[in-house]
Amino acid sequence: MSNSPKKQTTISKEIKLEGVGLHTGQNVILTFKPAEASTGFIFRRMDLEGHPMIPADANLVTSTDRGTTLEKNGVLIQTSEHVLAACVGLGIDNVIIELNASEPPIMDGSSKYFVEALEKAEVIELDAEREEFIVKDVISFSDEETGSEILVMPANEYQVTTMVDFQTKVLGTQNASIKSITEFKDHIANSRTFSFLHELEALLEHGLIKGGDLNNAIVYVDKELSPEIMKKLEVAFDKKDISVKPNGILDNLTLHHPNEAARHKLLDVIGDLALVGTHIRGKVIANKPGHKINTQFAKKLAKVIKAEKRNKVPQIDLNSKPLYDVSEIMDRLPHRPPFLLVDKIYELTDSSVVGTKNVTMNEPFFVGHFPGKPVMPGVLQVEAMAQTGGILALSTVPDPENYLTFFMKMNNVKFKQQVVPGDTLIFKLELISPIRRGIIQMQAYAYANGKLACEAELMAQIVKSKE
Repeated sequence: MSNSPKKQTTISKEIKLEGVGLHTGQNVILTFKPAEASTGFIFRRMDLEGHPMIPADANLVTSTDRGTTLEKNGVLIQTSEHVLAACVGLGIDNVIIELNASEPPIMDGSSKYFVEALEKAEVIELDAEREEFIVKDVISFSDEETGSEILVMPANEYQVTTMVDFQTKVLGTQNASIKSITEFKDHIANSRTFSFLHELEALLEHGLIKGGDLNNAIVYVDKELSPEIMKKLEVAFDKKDISVKPNGILDNLTLHHPNEAARHKLLDVIGDLALVGTHIRGKVIANKPGHKINTQFAKKLAKVIKAEKRNKVPQIDLNSKPLYDVSEIMDRLPHRPPFLLVDKIYELTDSSVVGTKNVTMNEPFFVGHFPGKPVMPGVLQVEAMAQTGGILALSTVPDPENYLTFFMKMNNVKFKQQVVPGDTLIFKLELISPIRRGIIQMQAYAYANGKLACEAELMAQIVKSKE
């Protein structure tokens, strides 16, 4: 497999799908829309005031009962996994998923219809590099109560194996595997969700599968089908003469694969791990997976990725010619000595910037800040990161000298080690979300001596200065 960076992708045009939500029974219109680089997957509720957006983020999971539910500021997205699996399975990085209800349409209980729609909308490349988490060590998570376990180990590409054991006569042990995510479309996408008869009864009694007709779920009959149950099912599904096939499933549909249950569990794993927010290069092995363990593992992976990113010092040659020297920085920023706290800019893209500052004994703040043991004030490290971020923010306007950037908010500011005279600070700032209406959100890191010295989430506003 090539190690050259791949480009991020989105779709070329918007496309609509219509169907019924499995749990709500409501008619739903889902629209896939193109998105800018580094947007990721974002759900947008078109039926609510202000059209609130919910990112596909493992930290927003609030429920894993019969599907993965995301919640932000009280706004829900239910059963997110089948749509997200389709996006990942087609190698899509950025898409906005608009819904006029809390839940995507269930369609046939698989990802097939979402894949078909996204293919019609055409996957296109964007001018930005794709981020990928390359697994170097085994990372695992287990749930002793259920015996479920999920791990990821090094591999040349994203691979997934699921092993399920339902310990019932009708559905015992099954396995499913893909050696490359490119196999998703042909081998996994059409695998439908399933339920056991005993679960179905409980769901019907609680009014939880209003949209469930017998075309969007495989029903495994794990108990005696009494006349009472038959009547309930006939009413619920508006169908007469329901019977059980020799393979132990209701006669509403034919299996697409003998191991369709294990393949659907694999589909769910891919959909739930989409919540990590980064492509994974590694082999996932899931034993008895479920939405709860999948999303707990996604949270753990997201933390590992964040920590790795945080400790990844940008590789720059400090002796090479910078992109901007200090006089070119002053052409773009309003700051002047002694308050100009960035000396050089080495990298600048649409979504990130890398800069440096040599911390010398001549800094004016050392005169009064622990003169006997000079330490660079933490707030000035944050200011230095912000000034570097100002270069990124102002690169989006044609006449940066006519604009100013003002702090709006700082979150999760952490100081990890002291910065002293003689240190060279390396700053890296990345956009957290696309710039909208002059508001810029950045994740900022400052490194000294090969280690993280300071980090913060910064929000600033680009404002036109008065003539």
